[in-house]
Amino acid sequence: MVFLRSLYLRSLPEGDQFPFNLPLIKNLDEVSFSSPVTFFVGENGSGKSTLMEAIATGMEAITIGSHDVWEDPTLEAARALGDRLRLIKNKKPHRGFYFRAEDAFGFTKRIIQEQQALEEAEQEMMDSVEGSGKDAAAGVIRAQRMKLVERYGDDPDACSHGESFLNVLKERMTPDGFYLLDEPETPLSPMRQIALLYLIHDHVMDGSQFIIATHSPILMAYPKARILLFDEGEIREISYDDVEHVTVTRSFLNNPAAYLRHLED
Repeated sequence: MVFLRSLYLRSLPEGDQFPFNLPLIKNLDEVSFSSPVTFFVGENGSGKSTLMEAIATGMEAITIGSHDVWEDPTLEAARALGDRLRLIKNKKPHRGFYFRAEDAFGFTKRIIQEQQALEEAEQEMMDSVEGSGKDAAAGVIRAQRMKLVERYGDDPDACSHGESFLNVLKERMTPDGFYLLDEPETPLSPMRQIALLYLIHDHVMDGSQFIIATHSPILMAYPKARILLFDEGEIREISYDDVEHVTVTRSFLNNPAAYLRHLED
């Protein structure tokens, strides 16, 4: 399913403030999303994360991290850009979220804080409330805490970063969702990146749409995905075999000695 069909910039504001001073934004034409999986690729600073953040604010996506999308101080410029984007939708997704790799730490912290707060509330209920309804009221709070434990574990910090990242995605993704992932390969080993591909595919089959900013040749290999290259202030479609990250990685793995021979001097 494709929920977001295309977007374009309605107008540029006066002045030269970020992110409207980026060549990519100044030149932004219509960007279409014809596949359930679209990859944004390009060098750091090319504008792919900036556009993704603006889509997240424009779609009012939930941010999985320490802050929500409408209050995250790091997304102030993205909100300004999102306000000027025209998003063409086929329909509204059932749910979805925007997730940066670094947000896994913030989300884990939020889960731990919620578990602790519910545990303290349960104890306070048992200590301060009198009467026959005390156990029932405390039981409601206990059930909420146990639900978090069942989903994320009794100690989310005990998982590796990669395990925690994948676990959060598994627990939060639902059918008919719209998901924005910014460099999700960062905490993942190659095998876990392949596991993420299978997770993405399962949800594509359930009617979800993904837009993913990545440097990973493994993730980019998802069948029938559309790859959009952010380069020299423009966005254009590119084939998998022509992506620089793919060609360089393939060349290196085929003959690492050719790249490392000067290190032996």
